[in-house]
Amino acid sequence: MRWLLRASPSDVMLATSAAVASLPVVGRHVQRAGSFAAMGVWGGRYAGDFAEATRRRLAPDTSGIRKRERGMTNGAVVGALSAFVPQADFADTPHEPVQLPPLLRASTHRRAIYKSTVQYGPLPSQVLDVWRSKDLPSEPAPVLVFVPGGGWIHGSRRMQGYALMSHLASQGWVCLSIDYRVAPKSPWPAHLIDVKTAVSWAREHANEFGGDRNFIAIAGASAGGHLAALAGLTANDTPAEFGIPVAANTSVDAVVSLYGRYDWEDRSTPERERFMDFLERVVVAGTAARYPDVFRQASPIGLVHRNAPPFFVVHGTADWIIPVDQAQSFVERLRSVSESAVCYLELPGAGHAFDLVDGTRTGPAVAAVGLFLNQVRRNSLLTKAV
Repeated sequence: MRWLLRASPSDVMLATSAAVASLPVVGRHVQRAGSFAAMGVWGGRYAGDFAEATRRRLAPDTSGIRKRERGMTNGAVVGALSAFVPQADFADTPHEPVQLPPLLRASTHRRAIYKSTVQYGPLPSQVLDVWRSKDLPSEPAPVLVFVPGGGWIHGSRRMQGYALMSHLASQGWVCLSIDYRVAPKSPWPAHLIDVKTAVSWAREHANEFGGDRNFIAIAGASAGGHLAALAGLTANDTPAEFGIPVAANTSVDAVVSLYGRYDWEDRSTPERERFMDFLERVVVAGTAARYPDVFRQASPIGLVHRNAPPFFVVHGTADWIIPVDQAQSFVERLRSVSESAVCYLELPGAGHAFDLVDGTRTGPAVAAVGLFLNQVRRNSLLTKAV
């Protein structure tokens, strides 16, 4: 009764959808209502940030600043990778921007899809698409598992990561773009369980599509970046309640996180307070005060260790959804602890989800990810040859 007196309409809708989503026929429709309610909760918390970002963007005399920031993209790429990638690789890889937004080039990118809707687990939502060139070389190809974003309330592989995966496919990679369960129907940690299940599946089945089961990288954007980072840092440290077989290999050889979120505990700013409230009400369905271990174990920044795999973190300075200082803090923590390579690309003027709407930055950023991953792959082969 106390909860009902405090609950907002969205709280009631979320609770109702979670309670009856499993019912036949009716449950499917209630689940949609819960998803819309979750989106409303998220939107309500970021409406003010969106308005402020729009006001700044439309302010007089900002077009010159934006043009200068776009012109800094290639320099930022070289600065981020020059200590890790040989200079000759930069000359061999084009960094030319594309004016057309990546979303409008989706049909072109989708030509790299080799097989669609492959089941990686027993649940209906546990499906993936395989991206690869039709003429892969005879030797096994490196594999990338891509985790889409969506605020942990939307986990569809549609439209996300297309530019990256088509680029890697053209370079001889096999990419696996996954769907995963989301809140409010499936609260945390269902998301991470699915991601780990997909990595384990890739270790067992990537060879069926020409992939190398011994080299699995993971990448993700936004919430997918958080999940990719978490998967990379927890490796085979999987709780028994996840239901993943003890013998399953969920480790990854490299992590790429695009504009990800890395801290599920910090409430030090109004933005972080709003984010924590969203997690508690929608994603976890429980408070950090009551379940501190859940939030702690879901925070990549608190799980950094010396044996972490190589990381490449990409973030824009104009991201109003996840401020760039959060990526900076995560990278600083990684570099202070990890013994592996940690590369960081900060894109001047880029916003959240730039790889969906910003063609001028997406091309160079995607090329940078390819340079990083190919170098990690080369290092891995050299290590195994010794």
